[in-house]
Amino acid sequence: MQPTLYNRTYNCGETILTLGKRTLVMGILNVTPDSFSDGGQYNDTERAVQHALQMVKDGADLIDIGGESTRPGHEPVGEQEELERVIPIVEALHREAPGIPISVDTYKSVVAREALKAGAHIINDIWGFKQDPAMSKVAVEFGCPVILMHNRHDRDYTNLVQDVTNDLMASVNIAKEAGVKEEQIILDPGIGFAKNYEENLQVMRALDDLMKLGYPMLLGTSRKRFIRTTLDLPVEDTVLGTAATVAFGIAQGCQIVRVHDVLEIKRSVKMCDAILYS
Repeated sequence: MQPTLYNRTYNCGETILTLGKRTLVMGILNVTPDSFSDGGQYNDTERAVQHALQMVKDGADLIDIGGESTRPGHEPVGEQEELERVIPIVEALHREAPGIPISVDTYKSVVAREALKAGAHIINDIWGFKQDPAMSKVAVEFGCPVILMHNRHDRDYTNLVQDVTNDLMASVNIAKEAGVKEEQIILDPGIGFAKNYEENLQVMRALDDLMKLGYPMLLGTSRKRFIRTTLDLPVEDTVLGTAATVAFGIAQGCQIVRVHDVLEIKRSVKMCDAILYS
């Protein structure tokens, strides 16, 4: 059965991102000392920019820059520290390659606003506009695309898939009530967030149902614990497991995939696209 696909265009400065013709690959740039798989590798501006440029060369369509680790048990980072981590790299990447679309992975409105002023184009909020009430106002102010991820502080699910659906639609409603245009909204089912091993698998199996909510879906499974658990492998040896989840997600209708290993995953994406979009 053909999955539900959405035709969208997103204005990202010098570049227009288009959905509906192929899957977009988002390269992950963690500029943190403590991310679960690449902490400390790219928190130097020059190295971060070079890594971003390499990911684009390897096939990334956009780069997602994050200054706070979101691994389980992470220590929250204050606004000022996150700004000091993120803004110089956004500025440097935008200056070096202004045609590269940049998303900022933050749930803090101050960081989002400054990143957008520095050259970012998209807000990627792991709390779906629920953590900082001012985030939706920033999105409206800049008229930018937004990625609203599923997350919650507890796992007191009554019906997992229905609860995830309700939570996502609550985020959508926050955005729309603030004035965010419907066509600017992208959803993320939040694999690895507020979900245990079985729950992550269950949400993966329900991706086709979540696609029916009426919004494009971003899938972020790269190097996640449920892959490592399934394969009983260390984080640095999960590229094939990630590729399997990406291929499955694309088959269900996910149109953006967020990954660390761009070169390898891009090959899987191109093969899936040849089947799905030809």
